[in-house]
Amino acid sequence: MAIQQSEPTATSSARPPRVVFRLLVVFLVLAVAGAALWLVDRASTPTPHPVAVDFPALHVAPAPVQVGAAAPAADAAQPSAQASAAGQQETADAWLSRVSAATGIPARALRAYANADLTMAKVQPACHLPWTMLAGIGRIESDHGRYGGASLAANGDETKPIIGVPLNGAGVANISDTDGGSLDGDPVHDRAVGPMQFIPSTWRNWASDGNGDGVANPQNIDDAAVTAGRYLCAGGRDLATAAGWWAAVLSYNDSVEYGQKVFTVADAAAKASAGR
Repeated sequence: MAIQQSEPTATSSARPPRVVFRLLVVFLVLAVAGAALWLVDRASTPTPHPVAVDFPALHVAPAPVQVGAAAPAADAAQPSAQASAAGQQETADAWLSRVSAATGIPARALRAYANADLTMAKVQPACHLPWTMLAGIGRIESDHGRYGGASLAANGDETKPIIGVPLNGAGVANISDTDGGSLDGDPVHDRAVGPMQFIPSTWRNWASDGNGDGVANPQNIDDAAVTAGRYLCAGGRDLATAAGWWAAVLSYNDSVEYGQKVFTVADAAAKASAGR
């Protein structure tokens, strides 16, 4: 301080260099901060990975709102023209076999996640729902429909219903019965149901027919995956952004730990399916 006070306090020759130096420091700090934010955003969104271009999108007819229809699964037997033109000959079955082996996700569950991805791409393209996010949620919620010894039948139904614990406030939310026990068998408290674990009131609001059989069934992986997709995309979210992705997963379960688990599974699935 004494040295600074003994120096001239104002000279036209001394000021410009100091001003320029300070401006350079400010610009450098802003550049570093911008780069850091970019890296955080990249690290906060799971690796994107599109499904195979020829994979069939299923019919979607959510109740009570009709949002349109995509091609039935049986209609897509050959690779699309785009795939052929790009030299890609991977059929839906080949994609399922390869990605299931790489990720450990049962092929029947994987088909439902991929179909929900492509269905939502038709219904709400601005949402950018990735199948890997559904896979992450499905893994954490029910081990892809295998919780408690259940498994997925060829039509996507659970071989035995998956029903969660009563939401009675004992370490969980306290939600009184909203469906008369019709979905969860409990006339006192609600319970989460199906492979994607919807509480009855949420299912009633977003229920979707993901396989075109005319029924929205929470114990069917196709219906549950499309319903989950619609729920995650609610409010105009863009899941291709870190903010949108995290807002969606926390709306499903308001727990940072839960979101981190889904993130880990989703990112690993994306990398494994891409051969990384």
